[in-house]
Amino acid sequence: MSEKRQFLIEPYSAYHNPALPEEDIELTHVEKGSACGEYLRRFWQPICLSEQLGELPHRVRLFGEDLVAFRSKSGEVGILDLHCSHRGSSLEFGIVEEQGIRCCYHSWLFAPNGTILETPGDPPESRLRHTMCHGAYPVHEYKGLVFAYMGPPDKMPEFPIFDTYDIPDDRLVPYYITYPCNWLQVQENVMDPAHGVFLHTRISFTQFADAWGELPVMDFQKTPTGMIYITSRRWGDNVWIRSNDIILGNQAQVGHIWEDGQEPKGYVRSGITRWTTPIDNTTCRIIGWRHFHPNQDPRDIANEAECGIESVDFYGQGPGESYAERQKVPGDFDAQVSQRPIANHRLEHLTATDKGVNMLRQILRREIRKVAKGEDPQVSPLRTEGRIPTYVHDTVVRVPPRQGVDDDKLVGEVGLAITKISVKGDHHEAAGRDERIRDMIDDYVASAVHLESA
Repeated sequence: MSEKRQFLIEPYSAYHNPALPEEDIELTHVEKGSACGEYLRRFWQPICLSEQLGELPHRVRLFGEDLVAFRSKSGEVGILDLHCSHRGSSLEFGIVEEQGIRCCYHSWLFAPNGTILETPGDPPESRLRHTMCHGAYPVHEYKGLVFAYMGPPDKMPEFPIFDTYDIPDDRLVPYYITYPCNWLQVQENVMDPAHGVFLHTRISFTQFADAWGELPVMDFQKTPTGMIYITSRRWGDNVWIRSNDIILGNQAQVGHIWEDGQEPKGYVRSGITRWTTPIDNTTCRIIGWRHFHPNQDPRDIANEAECGIESVDFYGQGPGESYAERQKVPGDFDAQVSQRPIANHRLEHLTATDKGVNMLRQILRREIRKVAKGEDPQVSPLRTEGRIPTYVHDTVVRVPPRQGVDDDKLVGEVGLAITKISVKGDHHEAAGRDERIRDMIDDYVASAVHLESA
């Protein structure tokens, strides 16, 4: 990386701005052969929603590659190079058949794995289709999302199943939102808890709940899956601890949008599981699931019907409002997209609130360089009942302020104690992990209250 551009020190001195520096290519460029693109290709990536694969082919783009996704009439999903191997016609105009997809131009038939099944215009003795294949990627369909593995075939990992994919009484509702900007400035928003105080609460209106406007004690920790933030807030006699997950390479889990810190609750899990998938260097897509389960929505605000293609059930996640309205009340979409098509890190002046963003960039840079050297990317080795433990949660505990004790220090200590329970210990590979964590949190709170009364 080149040196950071110096900031201006005098009023009315914009004329003295030097030329714009180059963006951080190592972290932002994703085309085939780029360092970041090759890293992210080592993970299963969601391509589209299952509901988008119907009678017609579905054109998609990922990592700068144009592809076609389809479901054959026999039910098998294929993700192929968009352009026919014969003369380059787009398979988005192909005919979906029992065994695969047939090009509209000269009727070549491609199986979901790229095998060429028919070349009808050739003589019967032609061996052409037996000597070549069309480009195709492995596919895995899971809970309403279609995934592809686009990395080296000999490095293909198992499809990972995380513990939040099967919460009792939970419904995983697929959705996606397309962003006309680079993937990283959308992904790293998950590690920027300070924006929840200002963007989502103080500068406009309470987009989620009033408690979000309380500036939290913030910390950040690495985990076996990547990293988390820890925010600990005082709300009345309660302390609300919230952690979002970064799951390497480009996955994230976000806690409950509508949490308000009013009622005690222990280790309530994910409200959103999502990937920030790069379409190309200047376009990306948030795609994943909204979670709907009883502890997720204390005020009965969530709306499953609003989740789907280019839509989700909370404010500011797309260009849906008018431009003037978005200027008056901007949301995540506006704040992230307006950082330029590719946010230029050398123009930033990071502060203490950006510790999580900086940590995420450091972790990604380390992982990208590992893969570039031929090493394997970091994945969690832990399993609990066959699933990979994750660390996203909202926990609200009753720990009132104590006379003569600095309350910010107390709130921070509570948050770190509960985070230690959430992240460390042998119970993370035991059956009933979440219940064990809740029991341990109850024991900790009981001991803290006992200490106070003593």
